Amino acid sequence: MLTLVFCLRRREGLSRDEFQRYWRNRHGPLMAKNMAAFDARKYQQWHTASGPAADGINQSRGGPADYDGLAVVWWDDLEHFVTATGTNDGRAAGREMYKDELTFIDLENSPIFMTNVGYEAGGPITL
Repeated sequence: MLTLVFCLRRREGLSRDEFQRYWRNRHGPLMAKNMAAFDARKYQQWHTASGPAADGINQSRGGPADYDGLAVVWWDDLEHFVTATGTNDGRAAGREMYKDELTFIDLENSPIFMTNVGYEAGGPITL
């Protein structure tokens, strides 16, 4: 499996609640609409918890400024990702998603990366 992990930070001027509400209620359904065009298997939103315990965990490791959440998209493999996102429908879906992301995500401060999860990468580590 291939995953795309997007560490999200909200645009200036949005509260965390506003950001997460928009992400859940507007962007999530937009992604659901585009899943077939992306040939993606799964989409997950992981909304960051707030409060003293969450802040303490972050600060205990000297971590960077908090993210507002993580988006994770799953594909069968890199070939599926490249093929789907290279089609006319995939490119149109990508443009639509990006345009919406500009309205609520601080893209310059929101890292994105891919991971391999599965046998070709030695399998996921599960304890």
